[in-house]
Amino acid sequence: MKPREVPIHRLVLWNIDLTLVDVARVTRDAYAEAFRQVTGRPLVRLPQTAGRLESEIFFEALALNQVASPAAEDLLARFSHVLAATFAARRDQLTERGQVLPGAAEAVAGVAGLPGVVQSLLTGTIKPNAVEKLRAFGLDGFFDVEIGGYGSQVYPKGAQLLMIRSRAAEKYGARFDERSTVYIADSTRDVAAAAVGGARCLAVASGRSTASELRAAGADVVLGDLADTAEVTAAVDRLTLAGAPVS
Repeated sequence: MKPREVPIHRLVLWNIDLTLVDVARVTRDAYAEAFRQVTGRPLVRLPQTAGRLESEIFFEALALNQVASPAAEDLLARFSHVLAATFAARRDQLTERGQVLPGAAEAVAGVAGLPGVVQSLLTGTIKPNAVEKLRAFGLDGFFDVEIGGYGSQVYPKGAQLLMIRSRAAEKYGARFDERSTVYIADSTRDVAAAAVGGARCLAVASGRSTASELRAAGADVVLGDLADTAEVTAAVDRLTLAGAPVS
């Protein structure tokens, strides 16, 4: 007899940059080229990027580099299109100049093995580039990218998390609340987004926020990295277990 499939009842969202992979050098080069093409100005100063959306970064970059634009939203749409192209042109550099972080691939696979889990993304990266980053390191098959949240949106991550929960509920016929949703990320801004969007937060001190800063921000669990697959999987299981369906 074929075993009965466990219905989807847990939603696990991942940040990408400095949580799963580090491709910062490639990203900076693609960003600088796209900025120059769209604005006609060199990118001299780049804003802080940790936990931020591409749209936030772009608008601040305009100000920092003294680029006046009366139609900033139209410019953002054009920039996102060009950034996807400049990044795709560098896809061969991702594994040469970047790396998947220790334990990340095993952690994603381990979480995928938990009963009733669907994994998606909540990342500051625009969607095409998010897919490129995951595909380069063989991670793309673990995620439902269609329900995720990405950096081309002007909505903050907390609001996007709420929208992801709604899209996931419609697609999978389940209710995802704080007891069944977890966000795995590396910055204090991401911890705050989880609180706004109604999710638990598993924070990883693999980015620019320290473990103590992540704890102070209110993360439910803080890990130094993703190297211990059993530890990561157990934490996700524990944080979402309350959302398990009644048999």
